Amino acid sequence: MKKWKPLLAACALAAGLAGHSMAQIVVGQTVGVTGSAAITVKESMQGASLYLDFVNAQGGVGGQKIELVVLDDKFDTKLTLENARTLIEKHGAIALFMTRGTPHTQGIVPLLDEAGVVLVGPSTGAMALHKPVSRHVFNVRAPYQLEVEKAITHLNTLGVERIGVIHVDDSFGADALSGALNGFKAQGTQALFIEKFDRSKPDFSAIAPRAAKQAPQAVIFVGTGAAVVDGIKALRTAGVSGQIVTLSNNASGGFTKALGEQARGVVVTQVFPSERSLNYPVIKEAMGLAKAKGIDELTPAMVEGFINAKVLVEGLRRASPKPDRARMLAAMEGMRKFDLGGLELSYSATDHSGLAFTDLSIVGSDGRFKR
Repeated sequence: MKKWKPLLAACALAAGLAGHSMAQIVVGQTVGVTGSAAITVKESMQGASLYLDFVNAQGGVGGQKIELVVLDDKFDTKLTLENARTLIEKHGAIALFMTRGTPHTQGIVPLLDEAGVVLVGPSTGAMALHKPVSRHVFNVRAPYQLEVEKAITHLNTLGVERIGVIHVDDSFGADALSGALNGFKAQGTQALFIEKFDRSKPDFSAIAPRAAKQAPQAVIFVGTGAAVVDGIKALRTAGVSGQIVTLSNNASGGFTKALGEQARGVVVTQVFPSERSLNYPVIKEAMGLAKAKGIDELTPAMVEGFINAKVLVEGLRRASPKPDRARMLAAMEGMRKFDLGGLELSYSATDHSGLAFTDLSIVGSDGRFKR
């Protein structure tokens, strides 16, 4: 308990819920508040807190406030499992929320099944979490494979065929690579090259020069946060001038800021509507709550957190008046045609996939994502 209290206080700005000590509905989150994914994690947590704080200010769910207990796993798979167990066994969480990382999330699935605890909105698009259905995992975002296939199709329409792939050597990278290979096959082409790097100790000193020698028209870069930033800078330094494409897990303002001058022109796939699209009521809602807190602009990562929080709260409402783990599972599987605000989401016992929305964006000279 001594470890948890200061950690929760440190996360208060991002999670926005540490002050609800008398909360009656406990939801747990293990996520890399520090570590290589931290820049995007901070924004997704901020987006989630916009909605969760709003709900709590209105009296919570059925008169009970939601307490989000956040533990920092430093983007380490072992810590993710340890934290998940702590949240379930010591804090009595009736649900887990918005984990980040493919191997991290896959690693806790057996624990979720054993404890009967649902995970809502994991921030990973791994196909393994969609098919076959993981009974206690409820995805919100589209699979990574759809993102990669869309990117390759788009590049092909522009006449770009010399496309290389650089991916992290873990289950996330392998999953995205499968999508890339499917995309190449659909277009009747092949990857110009395929390179992989170590997740714990990324090193691009040899990969970047090898890639540059192939003179790619485009490089699809699959990885997380700081590693991708370092990799893109290494590619540019080595002389790679082609288009760089990365996935939605890097769709954050912090990511573009970390890239600095190298951000302009980078294509980032997206799995939610534009953070500036007034055509979607859910975006207008998020904008309004953000402005009320003095936040001038949303980011894609904030939108993901906000929408995930809406799905979580809807599940809790449907599990009320006395939500518990079993009722939460039944509530989530019974969710049909839930209107998030311009996006419709449905689950069933045989389908936990959530949304299929995919899009492409490009980073402009101002560091913002353009659609």
